[in-house]
Amino acid sequence: MKTNHRRASRAVVAAAATLCLAGASQAQAATLGSVTFYTGADRTGTAVQLDLTKVGVCQELTAPVRSFYAASNQSVDVFFNKDCTTGAPGQAGDLYFRTGTLGQGNFPYAAVSYRIRSTG
Repeated sequence: MKTNHRRASRAVVAAAATLCLAGASQAQAATLGSVTFYTGADRTGTAVQLDLTKVGVCQELTAPVRSFYAASNQSVDVFFNKDCTTGAPGQAGDLYFRTGTLGQGNFPYAAVSYRIRSTG
């Protein structure tokens, strides 16, 4: 029996590519890294490690935070009012802060709530 090596090779390459793509999507969906908030400016005071698996859920902080360090594949939306309400503290408006995936800094106001953003 004669085997068509080209056809067999193409099938193997296609199967390998499918497996690689499936692995890449699973890796993208996984939470990587960490985001930490600090009660003081310039990453001082008490550290609060965020649970990055709670995507899209508004979370209240037990104490206001002033700074952050982010090294993650997810950004965090930070709010200066309870219930992830936008605006300056005690005021209506569209103000909020997004950490980005890699960075550090101080918030313009004390932050009291946050929401983890989806990676996709």
